[in-house]
Formats: sequence, C-alpha cells, structure tokens
Amino acid sequence: MRDILVFYSDFDNYSQWKQLLQRELPDLDVRRAEDIEDPSQVRYALVWKPPIRFFHRWPNLELVINLGAGVDALVSRDDLPDVAVTRLSDPNMARMMAGYVLFAVLRYAREIPFFERMQREAQWCYRHPRSPETLRIGVMGLGELGKRAAEELARQGFSVAGWSRSPKRLEGIECYHGLDSLSAFLTDCEILVVMLPSTPDTRGLLDAERLAALPRGARLINVSRGDIIDETALIEQLQSGHLGAATLDVFAKEPLEVSSPLWGMQQVLITPHLASVALPDSAAAQIAENIRRLRQGKPPHHRVDLQRGY
Repeated sequence: MRDILVFYSDFDNYSQWKQLLQRELPDLDVRRAEDIEDPSQVRYALVWKPPIRFFHRWPNLELVINLGAGVDALVSRDDLPDVAVTRLSDPNMARMMAGYVLFAVLRYAREIPFFERMQREAQWCYRHPRSPETLRIGVMGLGELGKRAAEELARQGFSVAGWSRSPKRLEGIECYHGLDSLSAFLTDCEILVVMLPSTPDTRGLLDAERLAALPRGARLINVSRGDIIDETALIEQLQSGHLGAATLDVFAKEPLEVSSPLWGMQQVLITPHLASVALPDSAAAQIAENIRRLRQGKPPHHRVDLQRGY
C-alpha cells in the first residue's frame, strides 16, 4: 500500500504537480482530497491556503508542504497537527521575485509612467535618466527573497539599504535592524520595496505615521503581503500626493474588491499576486527530497517555525 500525498490548491495545476512528483517518487500516490477513500493512508499534504478543518481529516499526517514561501495561511490554525511544516525554497522562485522587483524599480527609475502618460497625450517629451547610484532604494525584509532582490538592485548600481527585525550583513548594502531604526531607514527611501513576511509583529507595521516618514513623492512597491500596510492610510497618502506612486502585487483582501479606490488611480500599478509563484518543474525535486528525508528519519529542509510565522 503506497503512501498518499493529498493536494489542495485553488490556484495550482494538480495534474502537473502529480506528474512531476510521481516522476521523482514513483511509489508516491498523489490525490486530491475528494478522491481519498481511506484518510489514514495520507502521510503528506501539499497545500496552498487550505480551508478551515482541512487537516482534521488526516490522522496519520507526517509532513505539510506549503506551496509557496509565505506561510501566513498556516499560522494560528487549530486543525494543524504537531508535524513538520515546510515551505518551498526554490532558487527559481527567488529569481522570479528579484526580476519583478527589478522591473518595478526600473520602471520608476527610468520614469516609465511619465512616458506612458506622454504617449497617451501624443507628446514627445524628453527626461534625462538619473544615474542609478543617486537613487536610494530601501528593501524591507532581508530573508531569502528580500536578500536576493536587494543584491540584484545593488548589482544594477542602485544605492540600496535594507531593514530587517534582526541584524543582517550584506555586502554593498547598508543594513538597518529593529524598530528603533525603522524611521531613519524610511526617511531616506525614494523607492520602498516591502518584502516582509506576514507575522503578528509585521501586520500593520507600515501605518499612517510610518508611511508619512517616507520622503514626499516616494514610490512604494509591495510584493510581500497586503496586511503589512494599512491600506486605508496607503490610499490617503496616494490621494494626498505624499506618495508619488505604488506598484501593488498583494492586498489585505484578495482579490482586490472592485470598489477599492486603488483601481482608479493612474499612479498605481496593480498585479494579481504573481511576483513569485511556485514552479513545479524545479520545486518538485525539493518536495521529493524532503519526503525521502522523512522516510529515512531525517529532519526535512526549509522547516517553518509557525510561532514566528516564517
């Protein structure tokens, strides 16, 4: 009798994941929850935002794999058993995230929104590009994805500073840490990139007061979680002009409600939570390796501390 991995995601391709995982582990039975007749055979769960009480169904669960880097949907659940929870740590996901961040920063650095407006108005209007080293970029969150993005921005010649809760050292990047240094960090950011995990300590961290600490006209890029930023305060800062523009890939409630004023703001670019997504072709091998390690009595890689939220 083969071990079963239960798959749950409303956003990912079940057939593709099943094919790739069974190529890595031919003895693994991959099924959707509704196709499982004997819940006691389920040993592993590969999930993205599973519904409440989902985990109660599997009494012999040994491993939960989160289909992504952010695990906030698994924090503070009363149905999750005391088993190892892992996240995906795929170099291709980090590369994808760094590419999105670089695109968003370059779009502002090269004044592309201005030229898009000039095109709509049929105006030939020149603006001389700034040297990248004169543009101050701040990256909030220096975990695996934030570190990769900050290093890529520095490689492109930008003046990059980073902020994290605990001390970090990154070559060529000025690093701040702790709440006591947050205001000083924000005051100097012409473009702020938010890459923090969603935890009890970070939710609402960028409130009205901290958004106001950014220099007037600053641009904001959020690729982490929508609840890091007070969305009402963000809208007010954009409406007042204190924030010059925003690129938003994540929101407090997703999908973003049709009634949100953000949709109608010309200075806002909205994308539907796609800055970095799990890539089955590369991530399947990582998942299979963790299952092999578990079968051998070894701890899995990339285990998450649900108390900390990452």
